[in-house]
Amino acid sequence: MLTRLLSCSLLALLLLQPAHATPQETRPFKVCWSIYAGWMLWGYMAEEGIIDKWANKYGIEIQVEQVPDYVASIEQYTANQYDACAMTNMDALTIPATAGVDSTALIVGNFSAGADGVLVRGGSKDLKDLKGKTILLVENSVSHYLLSRALEWAHLQPSDVTIENVSDKDLAQVWRSGKGDAVVTWNPILADLRQDGDSVQVFSSHHVPGEILDLLVINSQTLTQHPELGRALTGAWFEGMRLMGLPNAAGAAARASMARAADTTPEDFDEQLRTIRSFYAPRSAAAFASGEKMPDLMQRVANFADAQQLLGDGPGLQRLGISFSDNRVLGNPAQIMLRFNPAYMQLAADNQL
Repeated sequence: MLTRLLSCSLLALLLLQPAHATPQETRPFKVCWSIYAGWMLWGYMAEEGIIDKWANKYGIEIQVEQVPDYVASIEQYTANQYDACAMTNMDALTIPATAGVDSTALIVGNFSAGADGVLVRGGSKDLKDLKGKTILLVENSVSHYLLSRALEWAHLQPSDVTIENVSDKDLAQVWRSGKGDAVVTWNPILADLRQDGDSVQVFSSHHVPGEILDLLVINSQTLTQHPELGRALTGAWFEGMRLMGLPNAAGAAARASMARAADTTPEDFDEQLRTIRSFYAPRSAAAFASGEKMPDLMQRVANFADAQQLLGDGPGLQRLGISFSDNRVLGNPAQIMLRFNPAYMQLAADNQL
């Protein structure tokens, strides 16, 4: 992955902010997340005081809250009930950005490389056998996107399958009740259902690595007004990532705590972590976020969203734009609603937080 240098003006603007900024308001900032192997760290950091440590450094208060329903968490962020929220790149585009909430991908935590998958009842391992099947998934989510990629691989059309929309919190129960011929979901639900032994995984994000990104998305106006919040969240995240990645007892204990919160075993949680490509070092995260392939990736995501009319009527990128490092823009440059800004990750890499 080609590393791009941040513009001098962008870094200069950030570095002019005092390291221990005084907030302009005393309200607590709120961050939401939902159950997923790549986001369990948020709950762990809140419990272990890492969030408070970094919030105190900048004289602010940060409340981190788990929302049981993933889509609901993003909708609540979009309704300004949270200042930041853990979500994927596609959902950041199709929900808050499309709703007119200018949002910034503050942290690129990882990308799915097997953490999302398609399970089919019975013993068939042929993707083409999806034809005529009823498929359970969270409609218009990354699971829907992954299904579209699976259908492309099998040379099938969306009309060849029937989709039944089920929320992520109900998906396992509905699948186990016998409904549906196939299910598309993410870990830990995916890992849990695979253990039942009555289905076969026929496709996963391992086949399309780097397309499903797990982000912390923050309201762009809030970030502009309160760069101390961006600094605190980024600093806390990479401190937590360093701890989680340690190959010693401390790292194992941290991962075991996250496993308990995810209602699974440490061994299974470690297996789930192996299905995502985590950026444990901020320099790697910043390099990925500023890479040459990001616009192409988001164009593919936008094409899918347009096909599902998730960006409104007509080509969505005629109405809104996505910005990247080095002043690159996809879509309408006058209406930027999603920003991939690696500046805070670069500050972490340069030990400037």
